[in-house]
Amino acid sequence: MDRLMPRRWAKYLLPRGLMGRSLLILVTPLLLVQLVSAYVFFGTHWDLVTRRMSSSLAGDIGSVIELMRQDPTPAGRERAFGMAAQEMELTFALHPGDILERTGMLGAASKFADLVMGYSLEDNLTNALNERVGRPVFIDAETSWPRGITILVQLPDGVLEVRASGKRLSSPTTKIFVLWMVGTSLLLLGIATLFTRNQVRAVKRLAVAADSFGKGRPVPDFKPEGASEVRQAGAAFALMRERLKSQVDQRTEMLAGVSHDLRTPLTRMKLQLAMMRGEGIGDLTEDVTDMERMIEGYLAFARGEGTEASRPADLAALVEDVVARARRDGGRIEVACEGDLSMPLKAQAMSRCLANLVGNAVRYATNVKITARRRGDAAEVIVDDDGPGIAADYRELVFKPFYRIEGSRNPKTGGVGLGLTIARDVARGHGGNIILEDSPMKGLRVRLMLPV
Repeated sequence: MDRLMPRRWAKYLLPRGLMGRSLLILVTPLLLVQLVSAYVFFGTHWDLVTRRMSSSLAGDIGSVIELMRQDPTPAGRERAFGMAAQEMELTFALHPGDILERTGMLGAASKFADLVMGYSLEDNLTNALNERVGRPVFIDAETSWPRGITILVQLPDGVLEVRASGKRLSSPTTKIFVLWMVGTSLLLLGIATLFTRNQVRAVKRLAVAADSFGKGRPVPDFKPEGASEVRQAGAAFALMRERLKSQVDQRTEMLAGVSHDLRTPLTRMKLQLAMMRGEGIGDLTEDVTDMERMIEGYLAFARGEGTEASRPADLAALVEDVVARARRDGGRIEVACEGDLSMPLKAQAMSRCLANLVGNAVRYATNVKITARRRGDAAEVIVDDDGPGIAADYRELVFKPFYRIEGSRNPKTGGVGLGLTIARDVARGHGGNIILEDSPMKGLRVRLMLPV
């Protein structure tokens, strides 16, 4: 159906969400059953009932006409009319000398029946009168239907007017059938909606838990519930969450030990170099410092700030703090924070992410502009600079670990190639992302997007 229907119309006509599509699956067969039942009912039962009722009414009119023929006197005619009113619920009146101007049937009820119900009141009643009466007739069902119907029969001595109650040609089974069909359908739809809502609620809770876990937020009260398949998916998610958490904790503990083991010999080397005198000592000290800085960068990337928990924080305050530190180092930065930017964040990790983005901009540009704002359900931090920028072909490569556009590994011409990698890792750990674009300041624009 999605392929046959244009997308701009499909998004309005098709139900959205699991609840809407589940109800569509339930309602569609229910409507089909109702349509088939109505067609079968009105195409067979109702047509049979109307033919029998029409035949009975035509037979009563023919009987009265026969009594009038047997006793054409006014007294006999009155006796026949009285019997018809009492026994047949028919009202007769004779108009001597009148002539029918037209024959057939006048009635909107017949057209409605032909179109919707699948039967013809005109055909059934006309055929029955032709068979039982055998004289020209005119049927008026427009002015008084459904309260009654008027039938005019052309007799040799005038026009016989017959007034019949609407009950002679209608059956209450139609209303009863429709009421039962609609009532039971609504009842079944209500019950199905309750069961579907319970199942959809379980799926929604699983989706919310997965979304929170993907954003690095705690999911302490999640329990699998719902149908067996949904519970199985929930149990698999809970097991996956525990395995990932255990893996992150194990990696963090291991790297903490590696960090301690590496820092100890570096500290001894720095102390020994500080007490030594001679040529080349300064170069060795600088090498040890660079090594220590590189090891800190490697450990920060591998550690990924995995042990920090998300807590409510103000993104604007973090931006201001990072900018203040960059200004103390000589950076020329313009800042603009718009709207409420409070959200759950890993404050230390996000501060490191922002520091890497701002530090890169300050290192390669003269002027930097930072804008923090809220757009719908997301917050974004835009860092614009007037530096050389990054070519479009390299904008994804620079996020790879240890990748540098400048091919040398000289720390004086750049870092170790982990700044943007750590920044995107932190952003994705919050459920967001970092995108590189062209800046209106003729340099590079870094767009950090975070879900609120």
